[in-house]
Order: sequence, then C-alpha cells, then structure tokens
Amino acid sequence: MNIENQQRNPVLLIHGIDDTEAVFNKMRAYLIERGWSVYSLNLVPNNGDVGLDELAKQVVDYVTATFAPEQCLDLVGFSMGGIVSRYYIQRLGGLNRVQRFLTISSPHYGTVVAYGSRRPGCVQMRPDSIFLKDLNSDSVILGQLDFTSIWTPYDLMIVPANSSQMSLGREVIVPVALHPWMLTDSRSLAVVTATLAEPIKLPLLNKKSSQ
Repeated sequence: MNIENQQRNPVLLIHGIDDTEAVFNKMRAYLIERGWSVYSLNLVPNNGDVGLDELAKQVVDYVTATFAPEQCLDLVGFSMGGIVSRYYIQRLGGLNRVQRFLTISSPHYGTVVAYGSRRPGCVQMRPDSIFLKDLNSDSVILGQLDFTSIWTPYDLMIVPANSSQMSLGREVIVPVALHPWMLTDSRSLAVVTATLAEPIKLPLLNKKSSQ
C-alpha cells in the first residue's frame, strides 16, 4: 500500500512499568523517518506505586497541554501503557480524541507476574482484578476506534501471553522471543507503521494475522 500523502495524526507513545519514554527510542526514530510527528511522556512514578487510573490522568494533562483541542491523535501503548491508555480512552474522554489505538503486549486480562508485587498498579494488573474487570466490562467502546492489539505468544512478562488478545478490533501476532523486543523487532515496527498509515475506517470485526 502506498502510504505517501496519507493524512497522519500525531502519534503519542505510552510506556510500560519500570520504563521511561526512552524505551521507544528506536520506534520513535523509525516513525519520524517515515514522516510522523511523535510524542511521548514519562509516567511518574513508573513502578506501580500508584494506580493506572492515576497515571491515565497524566495522559489527559499531557494531551491538553500539548495538542489543540480539535487535534485527533493516534495512541500506542506498550505493556502497562496499553492499559493506562485504555483507561484514558474509556474513562477520561480519550475516545473523543483518539482515532487509531494500538496496544503492544498489554495485559488486557492480567498477568500472573503482577502477583510478585503488592504495589497498587501491580495489583490492578493481576488476572481478574477489580480494575481490569471494570475496564473489560465495556471494552466494546474500543470498537468505535481503529483498534489493533499486537502480541507475541512467547511473552514471559504477560502470563498467559494470550492475555494480550482482545475479542474486538484487529489482532496481529509478532512471534518475537522477549517482551521488550516488541518495541525494536523489525516486524513489530513494520506492523505499527502500516497500521498507523491505514486510512480511518469503520470499526473492524475481530481479525487475526501473523507477522
């Protein structure tokens, strides 16, 4: 597909737990080289000491301070950042700003790894947590966006790995070996780029593909 001259929204990248915006350095450079305006912020604290709902308020503040009120956005959330982004979209008005939404290896249905910490943000990412049950109770909202979930079946941070699947939107499997490589593997970068370049369309039925 020719992606030249497509209207492109600014892209906002949301990092995961114990990460900073630097985790996106390769993806940011890759997208900028191909013509996108790319933004990111550091969620503070980044270690789970506060709930993901509190972190999502930082996304609201960043978007308000950085973009004009009428500016549409594309949102890419990695790992915990995908859940923070969902809270922003589903609970804090992001639905009115975001057109394309991509999650990369995000624990939509929790990860057993989160049982290793009692910090509030980690408790929220446990399987069957009250927080995730609430967020998933109306996940159909995401069907109003161009939503894509990208994940690897070999993920050792998202356990079980298929917790990164969603029953709506588009699903892309990128079979890389390690969780962090989802942001640097050439196949992941190609999927993100192609997805952000697609014209806005009507909500998709669940559709699976592999890279």
